[in-house]
Amino acid sequence: MHRIILLSIAGIVHLSFLPVAGHAADWKQFRGSDGTGVASSEVIPTTWSDNEQVAFKVALPGRGPSSPIVVDGRVVVTCSDGARQDKILVLCFDAVSGKQLWRRQFWATGRTLSHPDSANAAPTPASDGTRIFAFYSSNDLACLDLAGNLLWYRGLAHDYPKAGNDVGMSSSPVVVGDTVVVQVENFADSFAAGIDTATGETRWRIERPAISNWCSPAAMRSPSGEAVVLLQSPSMLTAHDPLSGAKLWQYETKCEGVPSVVASGRYVVLPANGLTVLELEGSAPKMLWESSRMRSGSSSPIIDGENTYLINSAGVLTCAKTISGEISWQTRIGGTHWATPVIAGEHVLCVNQEGKAKVVKLGGSKGEIVGEADFGEKIQGTPAIADGAIFVRSDRHLWKIGAARK
Repeated sequence: MHRIILLSIAGIVHLSFLPVAGHAADWKQFRGSDGTGVASSEVIPTTWSDNEQVAFKVALPGRGPSSPIVVDGRVVVTCSDGARQDKILVLCFDAVSGKQLWRRQFWATGRTLSHPDSANAAPTPASDGTRIFAFYSSNDLACLDLAGNLLWYRGLAHDYPKAGNDVGMSSSPVVVGDTVVVQVENFADSFAAGIDTATGETRWRIERPAISNWCSPAAMRSPSGEAVVLLQSPSMLTAHDPLSGAKLWQYETKCEGVPSVVASGRYVVLPANGLTVLELEGSAPKMLWESSRMRSGSSSPIIDGENTYLINSAGVLTCAKTISGEISWQTRIGGTHWATPVIAGEHVLCVNQEGKAKVVKLGGSKGEIVGEADFGEKIQGTPAIADGAIFVRSDRHLWKIGAARK
């Protein structure tokens, strides 16, 4: 049974921008600047090797399942190092040459224990185009400018010492207007918070279900144009005003705890009961369809207009109609996927945990695999797409695929 609870939206503030604002080639957060996993105007290579189409491959100083982001010609990655993963780092590289521009290191203030397959640097950083917000499993949140200067630092575990999870946290922040939203859900002090991007002060903090959750928040616009933050928990999806945290509506259903909700236009694609698609009408969501046949593995779904894509635990990539749920095609790409697929122009790029990449041509009645490559290292972070290039990171290296060496 599903329950939709409507709450008053009086006083909601219209924000002039969502995370999509900024340089056209930026990829500023998990699943890209607009959070859908799509770079519709980009053309990427379909094949590459060590000697072809690899613009650079640079060494990284520590572990990190987090994804790279690209902001104003810079590639930013987070890492964690040390026997206890308590050294947390932010590194910035020139997006053309791979030259390291700066490196900043801090000490974690919260618990750094995590599953052996994860690390403290599990959440993907986010940017508003002028600042970088680096978040960690230890619930440390650092804000730096693009030159690497520290603007403010929040040890959320210092403020809320019971917040944490001994197998690690991995929820990535999202920036909506002047607020960066973090989701810290666990069996103890479970909450979500909106932090002022300029000052680091808490705008709002709301209690969340006391159960472990690794999903990331997402942003969208309501049909009337207001910015909305979506928070997915194991028992519900809730929508909030990003400035006040006020709850706008609640949809109760059994949701997944790892793959994260995605939204585009008036459609919300929710990993729940397999896959559930909601449509916003006015201020209320309604369920269009749900399908137990379409269940994400550990990677998250993405949405490209009329089509929704996901990879299941058997390594099958599915393309379905967003409105109807009709399956257009399915292609077996193989492997276990932590990295979410991304779309660039007419292709979708999938990278499995073993580092094997497959490029699938979109359109037509089937998803044709038109390119393959092997990074040769374990890959967990979702690729970033910018300026016709692919940026991928492992624990050991950051790659740029798609331009000649300089």
